[in-house]
Amino acid sequence: MRQFSCEDAKQIDMVAYLASLNYHPQKVHNQDYWYLSPLREEKTPSFKINQQKNVWYDHGLGKGGDLIDFGVIYHNCSIRELLQRLSTFIGRPVISFHSPADSSSSFPSAPSGAGEEKDPNTSKIVLLDTCSLNSKALLNYLEKRCISLDVAREYCMEVDFLLYEKKHTVIGFQNKSGGFELRNEKYKCSSSPKDITFIDNGKQQVVVFEGFFNYLAFQTLSQKEIQPQANFLILNSLSFFEKSRNLMEAHREVYLLLDRDSAGLNYTAKALTWHIKKYIDRSQIYENHKDLNDWLIDELRSLNQNIRRGRRI
Repeated sequence: MRQFSCEDAKQIDMVAYLASLNYHPQKVHNQDYWYLSPLREEKTPSFKINQQKNVWYDHGLGKGGDLIDFGVIYHNCSIRELLQRLSTFIGRPVISFHSPADSSSSFPSAPSGAGEEKDPNTSKIVLLDTCSLNSKALLNYLEKRCISLDVAREYCMEVDFLLYEKKHTVIGFQNKSGGFELRNEKYKCSSSPKDITFIDNGKQQVVVFEGFFNYLAFQTLSQKEIQPQANFLILNSLSFFEKSRNLMEAHREVYLLLDRDSAGLNYTAKALTWHIKKYIDRSQIYENHKDLNDWLIDELRSLNQNIRRGRRI
């Protein structure tokens, strides 16, 4: 098998790659996509991708380059590690999620044939309906992820939305600003506004997760507990980790269950430098897995295999 190279990496569309990291453009003008910088905190978008040239420039940092230059900084890793990460990347359609009433910016349109005109409003998400989780496809997806249906129905809902004149049905997990994390077997996106989800049980401890499927996995494992033992912070994006520091440090203990990839490990290490006694890394539980949900899937698969072997005996 041919090794994934720097040239291969440079062929990945940067707009699609940022979408996979849950960063979406604040405005689009011709081929220029403007973002709140993924590399630092800011309130006015000054990070630009020129999609035609497939390069970026951060006006606040005064730095730019191609996807490799960005990835090395963002993931804080070597080029070799970045290539390993990018070799598994599958490009997704570029999707901008904004309120249908928001007409202050231009947004990318769906791919179309030469000379074909498209209604720009079709590139904006239109929420159609929300209800309890009932879709057979979504229930099957939850089963594959080893998530309890009772847990999923308590914290999530079924969301129908219209995009590019096509209806989609997904699992919706709401954040504190009313936006949604949206998932099914094919989609992994977010609706605006993007924000954290904080579940306040009035406790002095908080457990921090990167994504909501890991929170659902935690609750699946904790179903027998009658009373919650902690508050829960679901970041929905690592870009909110440092922004949530005050919230985390308002607690006596902060238990970190971030992903075991380089980005998650780096943020965990950074938190331990902030306050080594307050922040407690619990990700060693799933040390040889990407995250808690990945570990849960593996554990239940092994358990079922052992049960089947026992029956044969």
